[in-house]
Amino acid sequence: MEFAQSRIAMNRQQVAGTNSQVSPLAPSAGQKAIARELTPAQQRAVAFAQQQIMRAREAQKAQAVRKAELLRLQQDEDKDFEATLSAGAANRRGAHAEQTSVISFRRVLGEVLRSLRTKDKKTLREVSERAGVSLGYLSEVERGQKEASSELLGSIATALGMRLSDTLRLVADEIEKLEDAQSRLQPAA
Repeated sequence: MEFAQSRIAMNRQQVAGTNSQVSPLAPSAGQKAIARELTPAQQRAVAFAQQQIMRAREAQKAQAVRKAELLRLQQDEDKDFEATLSAGAANRRGAHAEQTSVISFRRVLGEVLRSLRTKDKKTLREVSERAGVSLGYLSEVERGQKEASSELLGSIATALGMRLSDTLRLVADEIEKLEDAQSRLQPAA
């Protein structure tokens, strides 16, 4: 009975030793002495547990790196979008008075969809999966290169947490601002 209790105490010490800061690859003298008293099966189990702990730590580090990279990509995307919006606004303001530019519904729609998505810190991939549309197609819609059907626009709006009517109101408001700016730039006839 005493032998079994001493074996249990040694196993607990061994488990406690794996949680310490000592590297499992370089056991201390006390750990070597305990390891000598373990059966080969117990030694394999301890080695396996140590490997699992190391793998879990590596996975946690990799996950932290992925999260940091995703955050950096979202921040870069936000900066790029803000630069695009400000450049587009500057181009609209800087248009010559004698030139009339046509306001593109799909371009304004894309700008509104992108601003809604980035405001909520959602990625293209997240929205495309929720809306049931390919990532490339959603990207083209946001850039104003593709027209979205009413059904597709409804699913994109829902994926963004908006109603279709609210999304279209935002687009209409943006178009109205552009028309007002355009009318101020045109000379009175």
